[in-house]
Parts: sequence; structure tokens; C-alpha cells
Amino acid sequence: MYRYDEIDRELLRQRTEQFRDQTRRFLAGELSEEDFRQLRLRNGLYQQRHAPMLRISVPYGLLDSAQLRRMAHVVRKYDKGYGHFTTRQNIQLNWPQLARVPDLLAELAEVQLHSIQACGNDTRNITCDYLAGAAGDESVDPRPYCELLRQFIALHPEFYWLPRKFKFGFTGATVDRAATRTNDAAVHVLRRDGAIGYRFFVGGGLGRLPMLGQEMNGFVPESDLLLYSCAILRTFNRFGRRDNLHKARIKIVLREWGAERFRAALEEEYAKIAASAEGARLKLLPEDIERMRAHFGAPPYRPAAEAALDPDTHAARDPRFAAWLKRNVRPHKIPGYRVVFVSLKAPGQAPGDCTAEQFEALAELCDAYSFGELRSTYDQNLVLADVAERDLHALWGGLDAAKLATPNIGLTTDIIACPGLDFCGLANAGTIGVTHDIYRRFDSLEAQYEVGPIRITMSGCMNGCGHHSVGHIGILGVDKHGEEWYQVTLGGSAGNDAAIGERVGRALSRNEIAGGVERLIRAYLELRSDEEETFIECYRRVGMTPFKARLYEAEAEGGLGEEAARLVAA
Repeated sequence: MYRYDEIDRELLRQRTEQFRDQTRRFLAGELSEEDFRQLRLRNGLYQQRHAPMLRISVPYGLLDSAQLRRMAHVVRKYDKGYGHFTTRQNIQLNWPQLARVPDLLAELAEVQLHSIQACGNDTRNITCDYLAGAAGDESVDPRPYCELLRQFIALHPEFYWLPRKFKFGFTGATVDRAATRTNDAAVHVLRRDGAIGYRFFVGGGLGRLPMLGQEMNGFVPESDLLLYSCAILRTFNRFGRRDNLHKARIKIVLREWGAERFRAALEEEYAKIAASAEGARLKLLPEDIERMRAHFGAPPYRPAAEAALDPDTHAARDPRFAAWLKRNVRPHKIPGYRVVFVSLKAPGQAPGDCTAEQFEALAELCDAYSFGELRSTYDQNLVLADVAERDLHALWGGLDAAKLATPNIGLTTDIIACPGLDFCGLANAGTIGVTHDIYRRFDSLEAQYEVGPIRITMSGCMNGCGHHSVGHIGILGVDKHGEEWYQVTLGGSAGNDAAIGERVGRALSRNEIAGGVERLIRAYLELRSDEEETFIECYRRVGMTPFKARLYEAEAEGGLGEEAARLVAA
């Protein structure tokens, strides 16, 4: 994990004191609302429905135990006892008092956490594969490159006032777990003929007019990460629209120009930078890369003979542990170790929420069992990436005691959702209550196992923070004459098979939407070719028509159909 040096710490200290003075002047009436708005946004502060919302950056989703303990402290002292993990691997606080935010930021800065550029028309938090360094399908660990780019673009004056926000996503594996092509720029770190380079995609973005990034360059040399990223940002800064907020993203430039024209302009800018004195300064030298790689070295793994233990020994005696082992534990590239997913989707819990007590429990558990580190995921869950097999049962016991061991990763109740109308001033409809309604219809693990892998995503407005556009079942909250309604899309995906979902038809009312989701899943259980065919595979095989027919049929009595009902009863 990258550790801040004295220059980094001094920068954070000065930035915090600068914002303290800006806040004081605003509260004293010396700064107008509009003048302060631009300042607070670039310090991660939104004005939400009930209170300010502070967004805390978690670069590439990596946290250590000291940061988790500090989060427990600040959510108790400055908020209402919990924080919220987002699809950009950030943490949001929904209830801080404006006058106390500078003190909050000062306490975060002591453990290398901050909110710089967490909002505003600038470069946002860089996201990354949450299994980086631990996945067997990884060709290159992308985290050192994330940090090199983060240091380049953070507070960069040229990219601080872009036409609109800009997001980077990284992966170095064959499986895209970071939804990279939903970002303005996706960077796939890879090896080709023994050399490391980058495959760049540009123009992704959700919200209004959702689009997936298109390939711009299949292999940019390892030394040119900053050059090519600079070329992308400079092209956007030059040609991005500033006359219309809803058309100001880079995806609009790509859509209006077409991929060939955009690629030509980008490559021309890249060549121009590379040929300049600036380009020589931006080239990464081997020693730059090795210096950064040293921050992300492998932890001191125990030999396989010491770490390995047959977890089935415990699983045979404890069905609850067996269920967790089946759904929340994944293979690791190192023999004797496993990757453990921590579910933030327990019954009655808003997706992504984490209490002060849970932050503290996670700090203790990651110190004891995962080398003091924790990752946040695109799916609003958490990961302990380096757990010895012999520690799995003890870890499960600690997670279970903290209500963090719900065995539902990738299943029906593992719903991705923004906070919705309950908190967000932009939202048109609630999301948290709908997730609870869906959960109640699938509260049996047997029923969820029968359904199998499925991604349900929900956003409370067109901004798409819940990534409804790329859900297998996507739900979008809309306002109709002051009432909450929900549009449904089907067939979206955020991984290697990335696709934008298709809108089914008319919206459903608040009272209809959970039943509509249940009917869609019931249709899948009846339409699938066999028990191995997943929801998305079935949808792509049979198409929209049979699912649409079931979505709008009259509410049926009975639950999930005879086969699933039998499993639930059992």
C-alpha cells in the first residue's frame, strides 16, 4: 500500500487549513453560495437533501486498519454512526455539519484519507480491480500504475476545471471486475511479447445516454501512461462541451464525432506531447515504476503447509459456515490462501452501509487475518484479499458476530443501489425500501441458490450512481406527478461481456416494483435451459419478449414457482 511521505502529509495539512478558512468565510457571509460551491465540491462536499454529504476518496479501493479505526471514530463523532461505500470504492458520510467538516478532514488527513477532488468537474477517485495482487488471472498488478496516475492528476491545474467530471478505471486481469468500460477512460494493463503496456478505452459513462468505452489504442508502451492519459484529458478539455451540463461528458464528444475521428484527434495529441520537452518529462522511467511497485509488494505469506487447512472439516459440522464458504470465499493465486468477500447486504441493511462497530470489527479482523488491509469493491461490498485457509473459520466467526457474514455474494439480495430519495437531493425515487422489499421475497438462501448468479442494480435518478444501466435487472427511479415510479432494463452487464441494458416498457409503481422483479426471476427459472444457465445467459438466448410479458402480467400469488417454493419449504 502506498504510504504518504512528508510532502504528501504537508500538502494534506495545508489543503485542510485552506478549506477551514474558506468554510469560515462562507459561514461569516464573506463568500457567496456560488463561490463557496466550487470550493466545497473540490473538497468532496455536496449539499444533499437533509445535510451536507462528504465523499471520502479511497484510491483504488485500498484501506488499512488504522484508516478503518479512524472511520469508526469520525462516523461516531461527526455523523450518525455509519458510513456508506459507493460503486466508486469511496466512502460517503450523509450527516456531517458544515462547520465541523474542516475538523473531520483534519482527523482523516492524519491517516492519509482525504476528500480532494471527490466531487466537481475534475478527475475523480481512480478505481481498480479489487482482487489486484491476489487474482490468479492477473498478468500485471495495476495498483502501482493507479498510484502513478493519481499523483500526476491530483490537483493538476490543467485538469482541475474540466467540462465535466472524469473517471479512470484500471484492471490487469483477464476478467474485468472493476466495470472499467463504464468509465470515461479504462486502462487495461497487460503483457505483450514480454513487454508491459496499456490497452486504452475512452468514452464510457452511465447516467443520461449510457455508453461503454471504445478502444482507442491496443498497446501503449509502459513508459507512456502519463503521456496518453494527458492526451485524453487534453482532448476532452479542448473539445468537451461547456454549454450544456447534460452533454458535457467525453462520451458526448465521442458520440458526436464517431470513434475514428476521435481516435485520430487523440493520437495526434499523443504524438504532439511525445515529441515535446513536456513528453520527455512525463515518460515513466524504469526506476519510477520499480519505486512504486515497492509499495505494493507481496505480503509475507506463510508456506502452504502452514497456511493450508481443509475448511470442509468445519463445513461438515456447521451448515452456516458451509454456506458462507460456498458464496463468499474465492480462490487465491497463492497456495494455502483464499480471498474472502465481506457482504454489506445483510437483511434490513441499506446496501453499502457500514456502522462504526463494523469498521472497528473489520480493523481487528484484517489485522488478525489479512495483513492489515481491506479493499472496497465495485459491488459495494468489501474484500479481505489474503486469508490463510486455516484462519477461515475463525474469521467467519468474527464477521458473523459483526453481521458481516451474509452468504449472498453475487446472489439476488446482493443488490447494488445508491442512497436514493432518502438522502440524495437529486433523486426522484427511493431505493433502500425497494431493496428491502426484494430481499423479503428472497429471504431464503435456498431460493437464492436456486436463482444463482444475478446482478440487480438500482438508481434513484438518471445520474445512475447505482449503475442500473449495466444490471442484469436494472431499476431506475423516476418521478411521475410527485409519485415514485420505476423503469426496468434487462440484459446489462459490466464485465468482459459489457452491455447496456434494454428498457422493457412502462414504469412500475412503488407498490409493483418488487413483485415485478420477482416475476422476472420466476420467468427465468421457467425459461432456463438447465440449472447451469445463468439469468444473463438465458436472457441473451431467449430475448426480451417472454420476460416483458411476465413483468406486466397481473400479480400472481404464490412465490417463486413450484420448484423454488419446494426448496424454500425444505
